[in-house]
Amino acid sequence: MANTIHVDVVSAEESIFSGEAKFVALPGEAGELGIYPRHTPLITRIRPGAVRIETADGKEEFVFVAGGILEVQPNAVTVLSDTAIRGKDLDDEKANQAKAAAEEALKNAKSDIDIAMAQSELAVMAAQIAALRKYRQKK
Repeated sequence: MANTIHVDVVSAEESIFSGEAKFVALPGEAGELGIYPRHTPLITRIRPGAVRIETADGKEEFVFVAGGILEVQPNAVTVLSDTAIRGKDLDDEKANQAKAAAEEALKNAKSDIDIAMAQSELAVMAAQIAALRKYRQKK
């Protein structure tokens, strides 16, 4: 019996992570999800946050996702997200600039749709900054 599961984290632009893992934790719609090898098949939405991958060699990889879809098969986990950034590529300055821009958009929003879009953008940025801080603490 295999004690690892193949994990792929894919954004609209590229493959962010592909490899064997002992465990994957990620933000599911109803709370934190933990996936081990031979997990029951599952397809669900995921919220913005950090995907934590415990690799076969015992190291940890973090990938920030701005929400997306999770597909679990007994031997494979696939995370599909419009935006996914490896933890080590997260950038304080960029994240803070994007958050400031989202806050500005929220202030200037004229309609409910503008407000909803700005709030969504702000939630993604806040999750990215939180993921960045969590990642830094592990280092």
